Amino acid sequence: MHTEWSWDTVLGSMEASCTRAVELGLPSVAFTEHADLTPWRIPDELVPRLPEHFRVRLRPDGVLEAPDLDVRGYLECVQRCRERFPGLRVLSGVELSEPHWHPDRTAELLRAGEFDRVLGSVHALRHDGGAWEAETLHGRVAEADLMRDYLGEVLRLVESSAPFAVLAHIDYPVRSWPTADYDPHAFEDEFRTVLRALAAGGRALEVNTKVPLHAEVVRWWREAGGDAVAFGSDAHEPTVVGKGFEQAAALVEAHGFRPGRTHHDLWYR
Repeated sequence: MHTEWSWDTVLGSMEASCTRAVELGLPSVAFTEHADLTPWRIPDELVPRLPEHFRVRLRPDGVLEAPDLDVRGYLECVQRCRERFPGLRVLSGVELSEPHWHPDRTAELLRAGEFDRVLGSVHALRHDGGAWEAETLHGRVAEADLMRDYLGEVLRLVESSAPFAVLAHIDYPVRSWPTADYDPHAFEDEFRTVLRALAAGGRALEVNTKVPLHAEVVRWWREAGGDAVAFGSDAHEPTVVGKGFEQAAALVEAHGFRPGRTHHDLWYR
């Protein structure tokens, strides 16, 4: 989940998220804060609709540049929460966006502190001479082409030497899919190619519950030889902590994955 230490949150609160986790009976939480390393071009027509915390990051050339993660402040906050909630296992973490495009900045960030969980993700795609946030390309690129372009970039991430252990939201463009007829089978070859590479690299697949991961993708993950899954609510505010986890747990259990030795382990098959 994300807290006030992720630049794109408004209502995020690490302390309140811990309180909510305790209320729900969760034994562990991982705060994988955003490190969005790629500046994104924002389409002109979207600028008036940007929330204020996005607009203040917009450069005169129409590119949104996220601030660096305050690693020291974030890790100090993690420690305070560990002390205040001793019965809750609080994991530190970071979500690296396009780390294969930014190896030097990635290495510098990871040298700044120790993280229990490092996620790799793709939010941006190359298009029309620049980098665009993938969700803003709906309507500019045909949906099928966008999904294939996205999975192609995810494959490049997975096949790179970027230092991450868990692949986040493999189906990210689905969040803004303009119709209700999304069918993962249309992209089965691309999904399976990514999943085989992910399994070969010994990394884990995140089951993100913001938009529930399709059961077929979990099945393909197992068939590809995938050994482990992680769960992510992608919560940007405390009220969404743990959203959809019961359904996600049932889904991965149905495909042969089981809890690890401790409550904060990945789930393995």
